[in-house]
Amino acid sequence: MDLADTTEEEEFRARLREWLAKVLPSLPPKPSPDDWPGRRAYDLGWQRMLYDAGYAGLHWPVDAGGRGATPTQHLIYLEETEKAGAPYVGANFVGLLHAGPTIASEGSAEQRARWLPPVLRGEEVWCQGFSEPDAGSDLAALRTRAWRDGDDYVVSGSKIWTSHAEVADWCELLVRTDPTAPKHRGISWLAMPMDAPGITVRPLRTLAGSTEFAEVFLDEARIPVANRVGAENDGWRVTMVTLSYERGTAFVGEVVACRRVLGDIAREARGNGRWDDAVLRRRLGRLNAEFRALWRLTQWNVSEAQRTGGVPGVGGSVFKLRYSHARQELYDAAAEVLGPEALDLGREWTLDRLSSLSYTIAAGTSQIQRNIVAERILGLPKGR
Repeated sequence: MDLADTTEEEEFRARLREWLAKVLPSLPPKPSPDDWPGRRAYDLGWQRMLYDAGYAGLHWPVDAGGRGATPTQHLIYLEETEKAGAPYVGANFVGLLHAGPTIASEGSAEQRARWLPPVLRGEEVWCQGFSEPDAGSDLAALRTRAWRDGDDYVVSGSKIWTSHAEVADWCELLVRTDPTAPKHRGISWLAMPMDAPGITVRPLRTLAGSTEFAEVFLDEARIPVANRVGAENDGWRVTMVTLSYERGTAFVGEVVACRRVLGDIAREARGNGRWDDAVLRRRLGRLNAEFRALWRLTQWNVSEAQRTGGVPGVGGSVFKLRYSHARQELYDAAAEVLGPEALDLGREWTLDRLSSLSYTIAAGTSQIQRNIVAERILGLPKGR
């Protein structure tokens, strides 16, 4: 396997660098972290610039509004935008990284035409309605119920840890449409309009003081049957496609960011005298090797997806498992370098350290990833 850029990929990288150098200085100041309407407008404004320049939905199929670029070109895009300090996907990460790719893979022609162009143009925001308060890390234990009433599903239940629900237009929602079926069956994947009657959003405050998560309560909310992606009761299979994108490629830009932060931590240590600690130097050196290996693993996963049709495979679970812990170790090292300043919430890296604690839970806990690796990669038997 050759991981070096081809001539075409080198040219793509050069054009992207030139465009980023031209447009990034023209961006307005970032809004306050608590200004969610402002953050939505800022993030969607950046997405519109990407769309106008032809960089939106790079790896999405052409008939889904994308450019049909290879996964490798998509990886180059993520690497170069992060290195240049370009805005991340922000408030619409679910639409761009999870729901959009899932609809591109599993949606009907009508569904792709309705939902994908507004995501790519920066006009609509999506959130994710997967986790539930009584299901823990077992996603298939969800209880939110949907029953047919004419051309609608009537949905009641609750979701938790719903990212950016307060500014979302749509929600990728998992519901149980057959309560008598085994728990991995009888589930359907719906697109729910967030302005439908019967939906209540209650923000949750995190350890870091932010409110990007919310509880969502559904009281007989009506969702058209036409909003179901995939067949009724086949939602678990569709969900596996969503999670493949979430774990396989959604964190790619963050690996580049972590490598940049690691360099900043080393410079801070040289400046405040902590660099004289040989144990700390070994720790930072090991983390450097760790993130370089994760980047190579990312390239391998992307190459594998390219070979098998575009959807990332179970290698994403290997990446997610190791990346979550490496990120926590990175910001623990930052705290060691900062010393008592690490307790200052206004100090760089302090909030990142707090948010890193969630990474071994979010997007599938580390225990779930280990189960997937054991059963689907190593072929070990399921526990009783």
